[in-house]
Amino acid sequence: MNALHVKMRRMFRRLLVPFLFAASCLVPAPPASTAFEPLPADHAQAVASYTLRAQLDASQHIVRGTGTLHWTNTSPVEIRELWVHLYLNAFKNQQSVFLREPVSFRSDVTPGDRGHITVTKFAVSGSTHNLWEHAELRRPNDEDETDVRVPLPQSVRPGDSLDLEMAWESKLPSVVARTGYAGSFHMVGQWFPKLARLEPDGHWAHFPFHKLAEFYADYGNYDVTLDVPEGFVVGATGVLVDSSRSAGRQQLRYVQGDVHDFAWTAWDRFLTTTETIHGVAVTVLHPSGTGFLVARELRALRFALPYFSSLFGPYPYATLTVVHPPVGAQEAGGMEYPTLITTGTSWYESWVTRNVEHVTVHELGHQWFYGIVGSDETRWPVLDEGITEYATQRALRSWLGPSSALSVGAFRVDLSSVEAGWSHRLVHDQPVGQPAHAFDSSAALSALVYGRTAVVLETLARVYGEELFDRVLGGFARAQRFRHPCLEDLFQAVGRGLGVRAERVLRTALMEKGWVDYVATSLSTGGPKDGWVLLNRRGTLSFPVDIELRYADGSREERVWDGELESTRLATRPSLVAVVIDPHEKVLLDADRTNNHVTHLGWGGGAPRTLERALYWAALLVQAVTP
Repeated sequence: MNALHVKMRRMFRRLLVPFLFAASCLVPAPPASTAFEPLPADHAQAVASYTLRAQLDASQHIVRGTGTLHWTNTSPVEIRELWVHLYLNAFKNQQSVFLREPVSFRSDVTPGDRGHITVTKFAVSGSTHNLWEHAELRRPNDEDETDVRVPLPQSVRPGDSLDLEMAWESKLPSVVARTGYAGSFHMVGQWFPKLARLEPDGHWAHFPFHKLAEFYADYGNYDVTLDVPEGFVVGATGVLVDSSRSAGRQQLRYVQGDVHDFAWTAWDRFLTTTETIHGVAVTVLHPSGTGFLVARELRALRFALPYFSSLFGPYPYATLTVVHPPVGAQEAGGMEYPTLITTGTSWYESWVTRNVEHVTVHELGHQWFYGIVGSDETRWPVLDEGITEYATQRALRSWLGPSSALSVGAFRVDLSSVEAGWSHRLVHDQPVGQPAHAFDSSAALSALVYGRTAVVLETLARVYGEELFDRVLGGFARAQRFRHPCLEDLFQAVGRGLGVRAERVLRTALMEKGWVDYVATSLSTGGPKDGWVLLNRRGTLSFPVDIELRYADGSREERVWDGELESTRLATRPSLVAVVIDPHEKVLLDADRTNNHVTHLGWGGGAPRTLERALYWAALLVQAVTP
């Protein structure tokens, strides 16, 4: 989910909208593929596979479902219980963890119409015993019903499988937090009893539905038949393999392997736009009057789909469905599910920002992080939102150049500069690499997990070279394809590819609130003798950094300071008149670029790119006044 674009919308609306107009973009060819090792896995291990039938009551906003679950114990221990997530119960009452947590979430909508999920059958296939009669819906002294323990009548040995029959009823809430209804529009996410993931050591990765967290599950094969009123247009995870009509309704069967979730949407007013992009059948479902936004979404996909496939491994699915929610259902926008993403932005914001491109590319990026790389979004949001936001800004810059946030004539804003200015102010408050629900607010989660992670990775790419960093991050994505990596896997991949220093920097930046500020403190012209400049490094991070030396005769010289020590006195030629640290702005993490420049007059000045630095500080100012 893209929380970052919500903050950006506020920023540009308050500060920049009165001065800017839109600029359309052509789509250049994506870069040539970087050479990588062969993919380690073509398919995921099917651990939890579902065959489901669901009927939508569009007037009551109820989904009635039945189906089977085939699950295999892939751990080395016997399993005596299952854990099942009932996420719609987050909207059942004020006692849920989701609604109790005192943090804001996106626009912080509380559903006017409650939602819930009621399981009526959960039985071992062939048995008449309903296991749900003994299910533990709540913990002691806790009324939350989103994380349910189901004891088993007998243990499941390692390597053995279990087949379960299910029946349930899901009442959708008015649209909130990625799911729900608005009028006849239905976004159906987290709508069925969903088995938690069993980790390799035999413990269940189960948790209540936290307001700032998302999801985590095993891969499997999904075979889902949807029964909806005739006239409704449906979009869903996977490939439509069969359809029929009867009694004023339509039945649509979707099949997809190598995924860990299934979501769908249904509305009787969707318009459909289709296009084949990079061999993928892309369908955009959208309201009337949004054709110009759909055109921009498709332009973004024409670049980003082959771009991400080149960097992170081929997109392995035949379809991609893009849902543009209608007015009144914006809470359903900006979300990712396997082979299905939701976008959305207002028409007036689209005239002055790249928000529609940003959210489209970001949600597409989630098809890799967390989709194909099945990380735990609750425990390690860095691995999905953080890496995806870096990939987003990288793709937008490769496509749009320095105007990846917006551009009007000479007035350009690069997304990475906005994120740097935005995230610097919260870096000392909380570590980046922590569970989603540990953050104090959605603003902190957005600034640190999205913005700060992207800036950290962008700095590593600039310092060590984008081509090398592409091989490192692309290698990580390929090595973890259809697996479930943790943050340690990323650290080790960086260490192997960039060296121990880069790994140490990444650990410190993400786990220990790491920061850096390079300072040009003073210089001596030296007269007839050699000059010198005093350089300082503040903070806990260190990078090799370029130093530009300027002399009275107009000549310039560049050197590299390894940045390991906290200070150094650099000897220079005579007649030194000015020094600029990091003239090419590789160290995007530098907390204060206004002290990177010192002259023989004894004063420091801003970095030479005056307009860009003004925008950098404008971003800081806006974040200071934006709730």
